[in-house]
Amino acid sequence: MNRALIAAAERGDLKDVARLVEDGADINGQDSRGRTAIMAATHANKPEIVRWLIAAGADINLQDKINDNPFLYAGAEGLLDILKLLIAAGADTRLTNRYGGNALIPAAEKGHVENVRALLATTDVNIDHINRLGWTALLEVVILTPGGPKHQQIARLLIDHGADVNIADRDGITPLQHARRNRMAEIAQMLQQAGAR
Repeated sequence: MNRALIAAAERGDLKDVARLVEDGADINGQDSRGRTAIMAATHANKPEIVRWLIAAGADINLQDKINDNPFLYAGAEGLLDILKLLIAAGADTRLTNRYGGNALIPAAEKGHVENVRALLATTDVNIDHINRLGWTALLEVVILTPGGPKHQQIARLLIDHGADVNIADRDGITPLQHARRNRMAEIAQMLQQAGAR
């Protein structure tokens, strides 16, 4: 029955989801990958199912076998509608993914401007969290991206929300040094204006 619930959530079949929960399926039951119904609905980008499962009491913070949960996945994949539902439901912003990163870091690196904006404006996510690679969200922007318009917006958001512009990577290279090395003139200028060294 739990497998059927997870499958129904992934399909976006609200009638089936409601019936299975009513019939006693474990709303937090996990499949072989550790996915709950709400995780499967998040994977399939089914906000209406996520909304229903939250209202029915699903545990939104349970992590699967690769340390993902709905909040971390929605943040990383640009699923803004689902991310907002999870923020409103009080998702734990301190949980980290398999790379030791919080929801903000992949959202910033992948160029999900509105996700970054929502996380910074409406949660207590740690803007200066450092993942297992030794990188903050700001460092990921200047190390892993081409520094185009979306990433410039994200750098601006991070700076405006008080990111520490001088947290260096494990080799002691600062965001400003990375931005210059990677020819990100606009981001380098923003960082300089914010007191980056």
